Amino acid sequence: MKKSTIIIIAVLALLAIWAVTGYNGLVAMEENVNGQWSNVETQYQRRADLIPNLVNTVKGYASHERETLEGVIEARSKATRITVNAEDLTPEKLAEYQKAQGAVTSALGKLLAITENYPELKANQNFLELQAQLEGTENRINVARTNFNNTSKEFNTSIRRFPKNILAGLFGFEKRAYFEAAEGAEQAPKVEF
Repeated sequence: MKKSTIIIIAVLALLAIWAVTGYNGLVAMEENVNGQWSNVETQYQRRADLIPNLVNTVKGYASHERETLEGVIEARSKATRITVNAEDLTPEKLAEYQKAQGAVTSALGKLLAITENYPELKANQNFLELQAQLEGTENRINVARTNFNNTSKEFNTSIRRFPKNILAGLFGFEKRAYFEAAEGAEQAPKVEF
């Protein structure tokens, strides 16, 4: 064989190895993003599962705070109806999901503020346990969203850098959306009695 043929074969083999390892790396990163998204959904589901217990505990003490309790139930219901597939995570769909979850957060804030008017509720062990569980869940949600954003950033950076951007374009890897603070999130929710 000629030297030039051997060189061409070697270059093609190196390109093939680079393409396979690059593609496999992008697939692994994309799956990591999908896994992190699943973790976010799991934490939101945990919160949705805790809400009925909290509402029922508060109902026993604050039966005339019906509007607030119904608001929490309605917000939870709306939030659990919205599902976003990790493969189709557009900024618009993520914003809709965040808006629904933000409504739950706001409703829970109002519900927890009611306890100021019910000292016997604040001392109730069941309520204290549920409140601690909700606080822990909110922290878990924050951690899951941060991990998702970090993983998405790593993936997005990888598919935009040369030469992997060529592979990303060839195989249809697309940029992932990030969780962003909801509009008005820097302000505490207003609670009125």
